[in-house]
Amino acid sequence: MSPALRRLPFSGVLLVLVVLLVAIAVAGVGVGSVSIPPGRVLHLLAEATRAPWWGPDADPDLAILMAIRLPRVVVGLLVGAALAVAGAQMQGLFQNPMASPDVIATSTGAALGAVLAFVLGLSALHVAWIPAFACTGALVSLAIIYALTTRRGRTPVPMLLLAGVALNALLGAATSFLISLSFVRYEVAQEVLFWMMGGLDDRTWTHVLMAAPPIAVGLVAALVLARDLDLFTTGEEAAATLGLDVERAKLRVLAVAAILTGTAVAVCGVIGFVGLIVPHAVRLVVGPAHRRLIPAVALAGAAFVVAADLVARTVVAPTELRLGIVTGLCGAPFFLWLLAQYRREVGA
Repeated sequence: MSPALRRLPFSGVLLVLVVLLVAIAVAGVGVGSVSIPPGRVLHLLAEATRAPWWGPDADPDLAILMAIRLPRVVVGLLVGAALAVAGAQMQGLFQNPMASPDVIATSTGAALGAVLAFVLGLSALHVAWIPAFACTGALVSLAIIYALTTRRGRTPVPMLLLAGVALNALLGAATSFLISLSFVRYEVAQEVLFWMMGGLDDRTWTHVLMAAPPIAVGLVAALVLARDLDLFTTGEEAAATLGLDVERAKLRVLAVAAILTGTAVAVCGVIGFVGLIVPHAVRLVVGPAHRRLIPAVALAGAAFVVAADLVARTVVAPTELRLGIVTGLCGAPFFLWLLAQYRREVGA
């Protein structure tokens, strides 16, 4: 990490992240089969409040921006912030830098819940069933991992990884079983399989409206719970002596992390490693205090996902890669590096 970044005051770090986020979002809106220069993007955004988005009098660039690209970027911002903050919460609760929604099967649990909503036909009745089932699946899987691995406020890395691998396999098998049931239509199975690879294609303002309220509530709640997460760093016994109701705090953190992860998975499928890479990198710059870490992680996570989606759209254009593939290619080497760091620390 650059020494210059470490010397920046927290307000300076936030300013850098905001500028970076705006630049990436403008690029995400402007780049595509029809390129729109940054200046034109800003002009169109200003025009969108008074000019028609469609019809014979609509500007074609404005129609592309408002109907296709902007909702995609906004969903990416929401999903990135949600997954990154959920990862920061899990790392704080487990006191383990390798905890993240995908590594400890929270994303897989959310995916299983969402697939269940698809298979039962509930998603066709109302779109709200998908995030409801996804959040429930995320909460259940996260609670199982916590119960299996955490003792006296600490979670050993080998136990966390073993439990995550086992539960990922179990939940993945259950998801495949649901998809392969004879009464599931081929079109639904294909849609679910493609969705599970993660992506922001064909996102609309409906997805924005579905994701924005629960993610906004989850982000605010995560910031409110920052002090509780700081107390967890001292250990559960010490946190209790400092006045923290440990069991209730655990439930609050687990519930918020599940809402964030479940909603993110519901609107874009499984996007791996965002909750692992971003909190770890940001913590090196702003430190471990969660009142600073949470907002910085939200901005960085939003920028990371939109940037990864931009790569997915352009690296082999006109073909579009799935977003989950790009984040996986970024995250897997980082995860292996973390494992190597842990091996050196324990002297293995």
